[in-house]
Amino acid sequence: MDDLLFCLNATVPVFALILLGRLLRGRHFFAPSTLADLDKLAFRVLLPVLLFRDIAAGRITEQFDAGFFFFCAGITTVYFFAIWFGAARLLPDQSMVGAFTQGAFRGSQAILGVAFVRNLYGNAGLVPLMIVASVPLYNIFSVLVLTVTAPAGQTLDHGAMLRRTVKGIVTNPIILGILAGLPFSLLQVTFPPMLSKGLDLLAGCATPLALISIGAGFEGAKALKKIGPTCAATFIKLILLPAVFLPVAAWLGFRDQAMVALVILCGAPSTVSGYVMAKNMGGDHVLAASIVMLSTALSAVTLTVILFILRTAGLI
Repeated sequence: MDDLLFCLNATVPVFALILLGRLLRGRHFFAPSTLADLDKLAFRVLLPVLLFRDIAAGRITEQFDAGFFFFCAGITTVYFFAIWFGAARLLPDQSMVGAFTQGAFRGSQAILGVAFVRNLYGNAGLVPLMIVASVPLYNIFSVLVLTVTAPAGQTLDHGAMLRRTVKGIVTNPIILGILAGLPFSLLQVTFPPMLSKGLDLLAGCATPLALISIGAGFEGAKALKKIGPTCAATFIKLILLPAVFLPVAAWLGFRDQAMVALVILCGAPSTVSGYVMAKNMGGDHVLAASIVMLSTALSAVTLTVILFILRTAGLI
């Protein structure tokens, strides 16, 4: 019972806020323009401030784990190409390959990852290191698969797409927030109380606002479209990847915060940014949206079960 309560303490508050966002949207609390502004505020300001504060307050020389960093980058690369190869061989409609591959490998780390780890341990833990290892690869690989699998006749400026990808990585607010905190951590700078409390107030808004925004933007009806490939990609994202890679991580000795960060890397639901990218690059954006919606809805159950299994096994 204690193990189950431990896992529910991690997942229930997170998905309760997502559900609250959906209920508020149903009661017309949010206009579409308001949701766009909330997303922008959370992604560009509040989450970067939260990660900046956690990195700056820690001691990166003590927290940096090269093995963990390269493991995250390595498995991201492995499962991307494995999913792409499988999708190209098995999907009858090749126009779905790009959106399917992206939906099945690209997860929502920044919001859910930070929320889970903070619920369990009180800080962002190794999630920032996992983000730095995987998110640049997400952007590169997504552009690669969507470009290669673009429908016939779809004209894409590959040079412009490459420039956009590089710009997207170096200007990503989440990554910038992490990198900005590194000098303060390395130099062991202590912020004056006035600044520290201001950062705490901003950081405290980040997770709840982002989760409510996710719920408010949820449109379950879209998950009913193209249900076959949607279910297949959701199964890969939420169940197959954790089942394959988490035992490997346990065998290599990863535990506690590292293991929870890997749960998010492998088992977080598909990210909304994947839908945006598919739509703008000629991919199957209807399939992309369906994968995002269904994986988000089911992740409340799958993530709780995964955490419970790991807790029972003494890995977290």
